[in-house]
Amino acid sequence: MDAHAIPFKEESLDNIVLFDVLHHLAAPAVFFRELERVLRPKGRAILMEPYVSRMSFPVYRFLHAEGMKWDTDPLLDQPFERKGPFEGNQAVPTLIFQKQRQRFLDAFPKLNIIREQTMDILLYPLSGGFHNPSLCPRMLWGVFGSAEDLLNPLSDYLALRLFLVLEKSPTLSHGGAQPDR
Repeated sequence: MDAHAIPFKEESLDNIVLFDVLHHLAAPAVFFRELERVLRPKGRAILMEPYVSRMSFPVYRFLHAEGMKWDTDPLLDQPFERKGPFEGNQAVPTLIFQKQRQRFLDAFPKLNIIREQTMDILLYPLSGGFHNPSLCPRMLWGVFGSAEDLLNPLSDYLALRLFLVLEKSPTLSHGGAQPDR
């Protein structure tokens, strides 16, 4: 289905789960408008996306096949770049939810960010991702998991992934609530 034109009636969905989708969309703002339309009040969108931290910047900018462009505006009402469905821009989630957060909140007043977590410092890259074999032997997975737990307070600087939960408000107000981190 096309996330720019979700084929469901208004306020008909309780939840939408997206795993590595947002950074592929040609017009994320159109998608967020669709979320406001199809989610029921208190309905949620759960997203797992790339996160550009100081550590992941060189990985996404120079090593990742999808690339990373800071000079785009993902909150335009129209496609901001012409691309195929499997092309992506790893910077989009960080641009929207970090760099242009207030613009997002102003443009989509019914979507509250109720959880935001930067994560995956060691285990995600060692897993090989979707296409590569794991770089971590199974017997060391627990060791690296413990190391990741110790590094978690630094995840804003080291993480490669961003976990978000957006909830549709029954009112237009954001209520000033801060997301759980």
